[in-house]
Amino acid sequence: MWALNPHPDSADFSTSNDAVAWGSAGIVVDHVLLEIRGQTKRKKREACEYREWTDHKLRWNPDEFGGIHSIKVPSESLWLPDIVLFENADGRFEGSLMTKAVVRSDGTVVWTPPASYKSSCAMDVTFFPFDRQNCSMKFGSWTYDGAMVDLVLTDENVDRKDFFDNGEWEILNAKGTAGGRRDGAYWYPFISYSFVLRRLPLFYTLFLIIPCLGLSFLTVLVFYLPSDEGEKLSLSTSVLVSLTVFLLVIEEIIPSSSKVIPLIGEYLLFIMVFVTLSIIVTVFVINVHHRSSATYHPMAPWVKRLFLQTLPKLLCMKDHVDRYSLPGKEERKPAVRGQVFERKKQKQMSDGEKVLVAFLEKAADSIRYISSHVKKEHFISQVVQDWKFAAQVLDRIFLWLFLIASVTGSVLIFTPALKMWLHSYH
Repeated sequence: MWALNPHPDSADFSTSNDAVAWGSAGIVVDHVLLEIRGQTKRKKREACEYREWTDHKLRWNPDEFGGIHSIKVPSESLWLPDIVLFENADGRFEGSLMTKAVVRSDGTVVWTPPASYKSSCAMDVTFFPFDRQNCSMKFGSWTYDGAMVDLVLTDENVDRKDFFDNGEWEILNAKGTAGGRRDGAYWYPFISYSFVLRRLPLFYTLFLIIPCLGLSFLTVLVFYLPSDEGEKLSLSTSVLVSLTVFLLVIEEIIPSSSKVIPLIGEYLLFIMVFVTLSIIVTVFVINVHHRSSATYHPMAPWVKRLFLQTLPKLLCMKDHVDRYSLPGKEERKPAVRGQVFERKKQKQMSDGEKVLVAFLEKAADSIRYISSHVKKEHFISQVVQDWKFAAQVLDRIFLWLFLIASVTGSVLIFTPALKMWLHSYH
């Protein structure tokens, strides 16, 4: 029996030169979550570890030492089990502060050092920002096997009484399990803590998903703009640039991985393809809008029936009257009859009357030319109006098609993630 120094701060309890009797070490982690960095796949945690083991060399009889049952000793002066975090991400295997340990008269040593750990965690961002992560922390001795140091899990539940709520993550479950691995004839025990975390999606929903939904519906509204204004392509291009910016933002906040595509990334790619198609369709609609007979684009009869009569009724649009027909055919017969009548009268007219009739005929020819020109301009105007109406019909068709595609695509993409996220509450 060795004497107990009344000044433990200056005592030397080192057992580095002596063999330590076989015993067990218990570990309990009082967990406090600090941060999870998604971009680097690192998980930073602050933990208060509860380590307890028995050292038979540190026993004494309290009756012989004034009823002292426990003392506090600097941990540097004691033998400490070299318990480390295997999945550390910063290269520091020992993250504990060397606080004092409590030594009891029966040889029990209790050491509760605060520690800050950075561990790596394989993150599955498939359903980001409605994702759940399962991260683990494995503790074990670096040099001692199970015959020298046996790790005992005293409580499988992580004590979260000192846990502070995190604005981005919520702990759904935290359990500890004891295990081990065999290396030849040696058995190496370890204790693993598993944490099931759920991301709180409110921030990303308000500042990422809702703006993307708004941009997708702006794409639909492109087909509601009149083609005369010339703002269709400008709006579509602006939406495409905005989506590109959102895609760059997402690339900064989630880990880079080629195994899975994040949910929000899939949606942005869907909207970008959506906008690109809208630009192509808008170019086609504008081309139809500016067609006319002067540009050598006469409207075929089947096109007139389809876009001026059938489709407007199906789309609940006002009827378009087919107001033009080919000029110059309806008055040919009256003109011929007039020439025959004038030939008969010309034989009975005097010379003065003939001069007057010739003058009137020239005036009538001029009037007929002007009338023909006006009718031709009216014909061209009606052709232009018909093409413009056909462009309006196309706009209405693509408006409904893109609206249905946008709503359907959004529902199909986000429904599985929402189901999984809501199911985690049950």
